[in-house]
Amino acid sequence: MVSRAERSAFGDWWWTVDRLLLAGLAILMLAGLVFLMAGGPPVAERLGLSTFHFVNRQVMFLIPALFIMIPVSFLSLRHIRRLALLVYAIGMALILLAFQYGPEIKGAHRWIMIGPLGLQPSEFVKPAFVVLSAWAFSEGARRKDVPGTLLALLLLPATIVPLILQPDFGQTMLVTIVWCGLFFIAGLHWFWVMGLGGAGLVGIVAAYEFLPHVRARIERFLDKDSGDTFQVDTAMESFARGGWLGRGPGEGSVKRILPDAHTDFIFAVTAEEFGIIVCIALLLVFAFIVLRGLTLARRSEDTFCRLAATGLIFMFGLQACINMMVNVHLMPAKGMTLPFISYGGSSLLSLALGMGFLIALTRRRPRAEMMDTYNQDWPRG
Repeated sequence: MVSRAERSAFGDWWWTVDRLLLAGLAILMLAGLVFLMAGGPPVAERLGLSTFHFVNRQVMFLIPALFIMIPVSFLSLRHIRRLALLVYAIGMALILLAFQYGPEIKGAHRWIMIGPLGLQPSEFVKPAFVVLSAWAFSEGARRKDVPGTLLALLLLPATIVPLILQPDFGQTMLVTIVWCGLFFIAGLHWFWVMGLGGAGLVGIVAAYEFLPHVRARIERFLDKDSGDTFQVDTAMESFARGGWLGRGPGEGSVKRILPDAHTDFIFAVTAEEFGIIVCIALLLVFAFIVLRGLTLARRSEDTFCRLAATGLIFMFGLQACINMMVNVHLMPAKGMTLPFISYGGSSLLSLALGMGFLIALTRRRPRAEMMDTYNQDWPRG
């Protein structure tokens, strides 16, 4: 146990961090390894890899993920903003480089190869974008001499235009919805709410008209006879076969024919082997983390902390909802991973960065520390 009287950096961190939030994230990480042991081996065997290839790689990525999340959670508010700016700048540069040098995978240039390691830069841009948007909105509300709202308005198209060109409609939609949520929380007038809603509708229509893969996904969702719906149909069959209690670990059969059983459809594999009750329990863990994060954000007196924490937890919860809704055929396929559960190195590392930001933002801090941080970031002339 760490004594409250201990004045070390770890002691200060331990007594100011929200340990319930930490516990919820730890449960997700451990659950992810368990569920990946069910969904990963059949995919690995089909690809001619060792049985536990994806499980071993997930563990390999989980270790640096922890080394990202924990140190980032120690950061002060000033260093959170500076790290977010650095990550955003590097991430956007890598996205642009991916157009020229990245491999084309399923018709998109979303990856950049750094030696033997493949990274998806857009994953890292997401948490940094949320923090920077919250920073801009909060500064615009706090100081009239800082064009914060204008910067936030410019930040959105600067981020989503390269994502659209990749193309990556799922990430574009996620980033845009989170940004609109931040704008609303920051005090957006109802006139702008209607305007943004209309712009979003126009964007969906334009994507349907000009992006063939988006049109195909929407049409397959609305009409099964319009295209291949094998993965979604197979995922739904997993829930039916598993029932309430599941068929038992390792006893699932649908995962052997489901191409993305270890990534996009791991929730369906979990349903077949562990049952709908375990899926509900997993859903409750996600709900607990989201509600806990929102509660901590609401308690914060600092506008930046409140906006950034809300945006990060909104993005986390929305991504989980999208993945699970796709698995139960409540929305078209998006290629979105289930946070800390699905296999994916870039996703795991970026989620660790985002949750590190969240833990740091929701730590208990004296008001004097926050004011000193702002004065150093934006000195008055």
